Amino acid sequence: MGEKAGFSSVMADWQNVMQHAEAVARKAGTVVWEALQNERKVMTKSSSVDLVTQTDQMVEQLIIQSVKEKFPTHRFIGEESVAAGEPCVLTNSPTWIIDPIDGTTNFVHKFPFVAVSIGFYVNKKAEFAVVYSCLEDKMFTASRGRGAFCNGEPLQVSDQEADVTQSIIATEFGSNRDPQAVDKIFNSMRKILCIPVHGIRGAGTAAINMCLVASGRVEAYYEIGTHVWDVAAGALIVSEAGGVLMDVDGSDFDMMSRRVVAANNRTIANRIVSEIDTYCPTRDDAPPTFGDEALPTPRDKTPPPTLKQ
Repeated sequence: MGEKAGFSSVMADWQNVMQHAEAVARKAGTVVWEALQNERKVMTKSSSVDLVTQTDQMVEQLIIQSVKEKFPTHRFIGEESVAAGEPCVLTNSPTWIIDPIDGTTNFVHKFPFVAVSIGFYVNKKAEFAVVYSCLEDKMFTASRGRGAFCNGEPLQVSDQEADVTQSIIATEFGSNRDPQAVDKIFNSMRKILCIPVHGIRGAGTAAINMCLVASGRVEAYYEIGTHVWDVAAGALIVSEAGGVLMDVDGSDFDMMSRRVVAANNRTIANRIVSEIDTYCPTRDDAPPTFGDEALPTPRDKTPPPTLKQ
């Protein structure tokens, strides 16, 4: 079946593909666990705080090679592959969107939240998702229209309906250390904390933060600066657990935009959105450019800063 004709996700049974994803995620988790017992060689990508290890690269290749052997026509978007120059383009073809170690900084410091994240997309729609929290031994899964689960137990978002003051909110600082971006991050946190809410938390990994929303442990998670491989799996897990997704300006969620709000319901999401100081990182699917990291768009509520590389 060619790309022009598309792929029928109604007729196709992706169950065997999902089973393979779970198996390879668990195998990858074992590699991560074993690597934690040894000295880890740490390198950097875009900045001194944007870390990558040999284990990131090894785990991504393990997953890709395993999939290629079993499903040779499938495509890939992987964090380390894109960092090495592969294009970040989502087509209609069956595509695995992979973050081999979501939470690399956690991994480097042995902070106990590290995940293997796999989202599987056909016709640009999520068919299933797998997030394996390696050190917790928690396997989060979801398939479109069939619900979300953790270790086989159904997930459901928090039932906190409208009172955001009774909520815990998750977020992250990201790897951008430009003072203007950091000011916006802290200003957003200050305004949200002073709504007031019960607290602000962060696991150090977008995938696990989204699974915390799906599990009802936090009411919402927001971040600017994520990448498609950070959120591709978590987005389906949240929605299948009954949650909602949107952009930080309240518009529709676009996983290539590097901006996300995931919440238990739209009321909570909209309240959080009203307090966020937005800016626009360069999209994941943007052509390579040599310029500023953040570009202004008319959707922003305030003019975004010009951020240096």
